[in-house]
Amino acid sequence: MTRTLDVYFGNRKAGVLTQDEGGALSFAYAPTYLGEPQARAISYSMPLREQPFADRVARPFFSGLLPDEGARRRLATALGISADNPFGLLGIIGGDCAGALSLYPAGREPLSPSDADIEMLDETRLADLVARLRERPLLAGEPGIRLSLAGAQDKLAVCVTDDGIGIAKGGAPTTHILKPFIPALDGTVENELFCLRLAAQMQFAAPAAQMRRVGDVSFLLVQRYDRTKQGGIVSRLHQEDFCQALSVPPELKYEQEGGPGTARCLALIDHACGRPAADRLDFTRRLIFQYLVGNADAHAKNYALLYRDTAPDLAPLYDVLCTAVYPGIDQRLAMKIGERSVPDTIRLQDWSSLVHHGRAAQRMLVKELGEFATRIGTATDALLKEFSETGISHPVLRRVRKVIEARRAHLLKITEDA
Repeated sequence: MTRTLDVYFGNRKAGVLTQDEGGALSFAYAPTYLGEPQARAISYSMPLREQPFADRVARPFFSGLLPDEGARRRLATALGISADNPFGLLGIIGGDCAGALSLYPAGREPLSPSDADIEMLDETRLADLVARLRERPLLAGEPGIRLSLAGAQDKLAVCVTDDGIGIAKGGAPTTHILKPFIPALDGTVENELFCLRLAAQMQFAAPAAQMRRVGDVSFLLVQRYDRTKQGGIVSRLHQEDFCQALSVPPELKYEQEGGPGTARCLALIDHACGRPAADRLDFTRRLIFQYLVGNADAHAKNYALLYRDTAPDLAPLYDVLCTAVYPGIDQRLAMKIGERSVPDTIRLQDWSSLVHHGRAAQRMLVKELGEFATRIGTATDALLKEFSETGISHPVLRRVRKVIEARRAHLLKITEDA
């Protein structure tokens, strides 16, 4: 039997997601939506047209709205649905996804932003929900909760108001991502907070983040960049990660598994973005920053397009963690720099492959590498001092500092004779 879900772009029905008897997905824009002057594509991979998009395009995009890997399997187990059934999962939890989309059973409409239903949490209830995230990712199955977030880490979308932290009910838009510490990796909350704050210090767009505690458990609160708030009303901004835009299934997000590398990402920026030259430079600088902070997990799902206007720009940095301090994590970069993915073997010629071969572009790259390596040392020391003065401390931060020092020394060495 064919099943359908209505796909809303904000408060407008954009189309229908269909699952046929064999489990294949397809997406078709609604004729009335195509006739609207303000109609916008839900993905670069699915431009506006009358013909439906088949499974090979629809599945990667809609699967990309769901959690990855272990979190997705735990979610599916909690809901009694196959982890390989994105349609079934989104039918239950697709009310508040990344970006401006929400999915509902046919005939059901999303809440208007002014009708948002939020359950405010006291400390006992908050502690209970944080503790249960491992067994029930995204609190799937809780009455009234319809939340979906991509990524491999257990996390929860919440509403932060002057009254505290709350859970959105019925698919109401959320404002922040709550990320508990990862049990197998020591100090991830302090680690990610430091990396996000350091990104801001280095003049990157990065979401505001703060560390909170409930009982003896620490967690990170990260403000959603795909949400805006005016007059107390929260609205959605659309976004999609690079895998979604390129029709790459989330399970193939790493370059070594067939996922996008730097060349495909730069080509996407050239063709999709409203300011391709500026965003190419920004993306190249982000690669340098991810290398310097030791984040080997900067794959294509950790870069995104944000649609403030008709043509997108690069979304702010997110999910930045110094993975190099954890020996059990593969230290090869998720996307190669030139021909190499092992950090301490990357040569100047590998970095040079990221820009045009003209002499001016090459000289600018060498200058960028040297300046980044110099500036990040000063910024790191200043931020460590700020953390200490505000009472944020963890042994992992000293290890992060050592990684940054080693990486920047390597960049200075390979650029000094250029």
